[in-house]
Amino acid sequence: MLYKFKSRATADVIMLPANARQLLKIMGKDVAPPGIVTAAQIPAAIEALQAAIEAEEAAEREKGRTADAEDAHDEDGQPHTAIRLHQRAAPLIDMLRRSAAEGHDVIWQ
Repeated sequence: MLYKFKSRATADVIMLPANARQLLKIMGKDVAPPGIVTAAQIPAAIEALQAAIEAEEAAEREKGRTADAEDAHDEDGQPHTAIRLHQRAAPLIDMLRRSAAEGHDVIWQ
């Protein structure tokens, strides 16, 4: 089942379950649909997501990798294109920011 995030301020954001659950847990929300991030809760949700992104990037730097490493390859020699947290979270963070600016809640189902 896909997760669909909705707000009156933006178009819908649709995510695969594993990605949506990860972001919801970071925001401190119950992963079971339906759910809501109220306009008052949005600043804390954005802060939590940004802190998790910064922590992931710091861990990658510590390992000697960069977030945009293009020379990484998998065991078959194919380029490894890992999707980072900041890439997965960007559409939701944008939705949250725009919703906060207009005073709208974000729901998911």
